[in-house]
Amino acid sequence: MNTRIVPLALLMAGLFGCSTASNHSMNLPLAATHRNAGQTGNATLTAEGNQTNFDFYITGVPTGTLLPPRIYTFINKGSCQQPGPVAFAMNDKVNTKNEAGSNGWSFYRNAPIATSELLSGKYSIVVRTSPEDGSVDIFCGDVAQAKR
Repeated sequence: MNTRIVPLALLMAGLFGCSTASNHSMNLPLAATHRNAGQTGNATLTAEGNQTNFDFYITGVPTGTLLPPRIYTFINKGSCQQPGPVAFAMNDKVNTKNEAGSNGWSFYRNAPIATSELLSGKYSIVVRTSPEDGSVDIFCGDVAQAKR
């Protein structure tokens, strides 16, 4: 059995899988910052009780970033245009996985906050390079823009 097929199938199930009344997924487009212009990003938010799971996919990182990139992710209070303090740092792991057949990277994170709370307040998701790569904000998305 090709071991690359299983992780890809799991990723696809996470992105397009079934949702139940207690487990809803939403798509959140991530806008590239000026330091990462021309790249695209996406986060899929999945409600899991009192926490939210995030499946990220980004098409690239700034030139000069060490590969594979170590990516830090944060939930900030405020919006991308008017950022506030960090509400949750999702950095217990910072590794990424190169997606075969693409120039992109995927990674998974979770935060101890209910999705309904994220959607009811003003929060944004920030994706940042590692301190070794300058701690550069490369993507941002306002959680209120998440769509089912």
